[in-house]
Amino acid sequence: MSEAAAGKPSVLFVCVHNAGRSQMAAAFLTHLSGGRVEVRSAGSAPAGTVNPAVTEAMAESGIDLSAEVPKVLTVEAVQASDVVITMGCGDACPVFPGKRYLDWKLEDPAGQGVEAVRSIRDEIEARVRGLLADLLPPQ
Repeated sequence: MSEAAAGKPSVLFVCVHNAGRSQMAAAFLTHLSGGRVEVRSAGSAPAGTVNPAVTEAMAESGIDLSAEVPKVLTVEAVQASDVVITMGCGDACPVFPGKRYLDWKLEDPAGQGVEAVRSIRDEIEARVRGLLADLLPPQ
């Protein structure tokens, strides 16, 4: 793949609040890539904190999100990324030529308990594993 051939690929995960789906996706990609992918996440209207049910569900997978904070989506973050994956941020995500855009339709964990978040977490992990296989050649 051309991004990987040019060096370390970079991925930006975007959702509205950067408190659930994009945080989980970024954490899984960071964890599973072992530093071979530059990972960012942001929200078009960031929340004050990461969803506690998301933090709990990710802890069950051995990933600590307790120190993460939602970040605001910037034009610079999009420009610095090879792949931009949106998760329900609508028209708030800027589009630039030459970037690869994917839209992952995922249930929003906002307001849901950890039981509901687990299935969203597992779906995100499966998608991130597929993305990673696409971004990085087998070693």
